[in-house]
Amino acid sequence: MSEKFRVLVSDKLSENGLDILRACPKIEVEIKTGMAPDELIKTIPDYDGIIIRSGTKVTADVVKAAKRLKVVGRAGAGVDNVDVPAASKAGIAVENTPGGNTVTTAEHTFALLVSLARNIPQGTAGVKAGEWNRKLMGIELKGRTLGLIGLGRVGSVVVRCAQGLLMNCIAYDPFISMEHAEELGVDVVDMDEIFSRSDFITIHSPLTEKTRHMISDEQFAKMKDGARIINCARGGIIDEAALLRALESGKVGGAALDVFEKEPPAEGYPLTAHPKVICTPHLGASTGEAQENVAIAVANQMVAYAETGAIVNAVNVPAVDPELLKRIQPYLTLAEKTGSMLAQIIEGGVKEIEIAASGDIADVDMKPLATSVLKGFLSVIIGDDVNFVNAPLLAEERGIIVKTSSSQTAHNFTGLLAVKVLTDTEEYTVSGTIFGKTEPRIVNINGVYIEAVPEGNILFFTNVDKPGVIGAIGTYLAENKINIAQFRLGRTAALDRAVCLVNIDSSLSPEMLEGIQKLKHVEKAWMVNL
Repeated sequence: MSEKFRVLVSDKLSENGLDILRACPKIEVEIKTGMAPDELIKTIPDYDGIIIRSGTKVTADVVKAAKRLKVVGRAGAGVDNVDVPAASKAGIAVENTPGGNTVTTAEHTFALLVSLARNIPQGTAGVKAGEWNRKLMGIELKGRTLGLIGLGRVGSVVVRCAQGLLMNCIAYDPFISMEHAEELGVDVVDMDEIFSRSDFITIHSPLTEKTRHMISDEQFAKMKDGARIINCARGGIIDEAALLRALESGKVGGAALDVFEKEPPAEGYPLTAHPKVICTPHLGASTGEAQENVAIAVANQMVAYAETGAIVNAVNVPAVDPELLKRIQPYLTLAEKTGSMLAQIIEGGVKEIEIAASGDIADVDMKPLATSVLKGFLSVIIGDDVNFVNAPLLAEERGIIVKTSSSQTAHNFTGLLAVKVLTDTEEYTVSGTIFGKTEPRIVNINGVYIEAVPEGNILFFTNVDKPGVIGAIGTYLAENKINIAQFRLGRTAALDRAVCLVNIDSSLSPEMLEGIQKLKHVEKAWMVNL
């Protein structure tokens, strides 16, 4: 009799999920919740799979100790408590369960919006304390303007809720197509218009280096007087110190928060104690239905892996034949990084993404390559909800047309992968190849040849090819104590246009990036994190 596939459940999981695991004859399941990090490191070597929620942290040390581990199953969408690069390097599949809490999170967002409009928590607290305060004056939602920052799955459900109460909906989403927005009945506007027109603002964006403190003093100053803001997405998108200042000045009429920069907030935290703030302890996904959905999903995924080796909803590996995966793995990594890079530099609503393979990868199935590009691209926009299974569907939902092509000719390279993104306002093409056997390289940007490593923190800028630009960039970075790892430049012709990719040891702040853009002959600059 073959050895059983041992699964450790380290966070609370519903009984229906556990029953699915127990019913599989190939699985031996053990439940050990609430383990300290050191205890998990001692325990994990005996298991082939682990099922977690948000409580367990699968760190690099856990991965290193996990001699048998083949798959991590996350009952939920977010995998920020898993060291995905370490797991990938160790050959461990990391699976999540996206979509299970979409409706739940949207409903919680709207519940907080209504509570904010009608002072429901304050009224409840007053009555329970023996008060009868009829002066808690609310506002009607009919005819009010709701501004959404992000128009993905959750945002789309919130729109339908708002439209049901006859609210006007506008949205900021730099990657949504106009066609998809029109289908939802939403006007797509820029961020400043969200602030100037909205009575209520809801946030539906991932937390990235670009979205951290995306709403701070400058943005609050642009808001309508008395605007109300709701965040059930990620803590850190709102600068909480700036929000407190806006509340105290009266600029912001109220805030409803389900997520915080530090969870739980410290006792006596001024923001949670503020009378114009209502808050919940990260309950966006906390309904019986949502927890049941993700528990059943992750259990079925673990059974699929134990019985057939099938990888479902993986965030770090596509479901392809193992032999093909071995052959194209370096190109899958390149594809994902190229997609991520383009998402961080492109502007306008995305209409079309075209993936072209040539040379020695022209004969492979384009689907995994295209999916890798989409995963990298959409992860910047949507965050942890994206994996190798749902990326094509998420692109379709956003109205993005995906095209693929192949050619035997690779133009001076053994194999070449080119990704072109067409938006409402521009077109960008980035091409890459593999050096040696596994090393990805960017070799062409919009027709300009270059050789750059797509890894880590990258300062990307375009400039007029004049003497002194490289020196000015180096001096500026040195003055800001930013160390340069690599500096790669390509140009169309002498004294014409140039592109530069500078690998640096730490990311640039928005203020530093603005300083780069002000340097003489620099046209535009981006901070890219890969």
